[in-house]
Amino acid sequence: MPTAPGIKKFKLLTVEQAARYLGIKRQTLDVWRSTGRFVIPYQRVGGRVYYAQKDLDKALTRRSKS
Repeated sequence: MPTAPGIKKFKLLTVEQAARYLGIKRQTLDVWRSTGRFVIPYQRVGGRVYYAQKDLDKALTRRSKS
């Protein structure tokens, strides 16, 4: 399916998938999101939260340098 010009296509993961990808519990990711303790960009779509895989990769890179 073609993408509209100027629209970038990213793989979006649910909260459960994102937590599994990061190797943490879903509750940990929920706490990070609600407290801002560890900032990972996310999107809300219809009341659901999604994370772009590219943002999770950046978060992993940042944490591994700490």
